[in-house]
Amino acid sequence: MTTVSKTRGRPREFDLEVALNSGQRMFHAESYETVGIAAITETLGISAPSFYKAFGSKALYFESILHRYSEAVLPLDAILVPERPVVEALTDLLEQAARTYGKNPQQLGCLVLEAVRGNAVNEAVMIARRVAEVRRKQIRDFVARENRAAAADMTDYVVSVMSGLSASAREGKSIPRLLTIARASSAGLGELLALHP
Repeated sequence: MTTVSKTRGRPREFDLEVALNSGQRMFHAESYETVGIAAITETLGISAPSFYKAFGSKALYFESILHRYSEAVLPLDAILVPERPVVEALTDLLEQAARTYGKNPQQLGCLVLEAVRGNAVNEAVMIARRVAEVRRKQIRDFVARENRAAAADMTDYVVSVMSGLSASAREGKSIPRLLTIARASSAGLGELLALHP
């Protein structure tokens, strides 16, 4: 729990997890640029000064949400277990992504990957790229344990498929259709691994 002061008088407490969940829903439904401080503070039930005291800035709030989202939605540590064969683990990752991206009609796609899209170098894109790079490094390191030469190519492939799954989910493709794409991608993973004996 975090204590903030909305008005004079007794400080008001709010739950940090609830605040991050609320922000995640807002940023998932709309872009970073269209979600303003007024909307955030109204949703959280706090004043703007209290928001800045609790989170520092809108950018830091967004970054906290992205880190929390990426760790909770697809927990790489639980999927990319060192003992697992690379193709099996990465196929599992893609299948879990397909299920996750398509399951909630109000939060379709991947919050991080959707924030990365576009050529515009703005605050949100830069934050999302930093968060995404942490995840990419985890995938590269996992593949490199078995085949260092294949690590970069396989990571690029997995990230590209995940980006496609996210975009397809936002377009309304069903989970069964997304799973078909994820499972078909397994063959490509095997081929990439074989290219680097």
